[in-house]
Amino acid sequence: MSRQQNIAIAQKVLAGIGGGQDPATIAALFDTDLLFEIQGDVGALPWIGRRTGRQAIGDFVRDLRSLTEPVAFDVEDILASDGRAAVVGSLKTRIKATESVIASQFAIILTIAGEVVTSFQMLEDSFQVSKAARA
Repeated sequence: MSRQQNIAIAQKVLAGIGGGQDPATIAALFDTDLLFEIQGDVGALPWIGRRTGRQAIGDFVRDLRSLTEPVAFDVEDILASDGRAAVVGSLKTRIKATESVIASQFAIILTIAGEVVTSFQMLEDSFQVSKAARA
């Protein structure tokens, strides 16, 4: 894949998640053997940890929408190579159960093969996420 194609795939993923697309539609952008990982305090929120399979991204989107409320999501840059796209930005999210707001810089690293995402890794302030989720 070219860098431009990988940027376009990253933009589709972001638009789907942020635009309220059906989780199954978003999941179609991902490989059936997807490696999904958001490092942090496993158990604080259902999507933290490592999972495999396309269902992981669908579950992430559904859980994110039901358990949180977006306050701000700002993409500062999308960088790409022939095999990856990295989305860099900042976010603010309200955890509905605790009313706590997470403010964090983030990076989402998408590994891409063919026209599908084979790996989704998100890096953020995992301490802040755990603290807000357990408040």
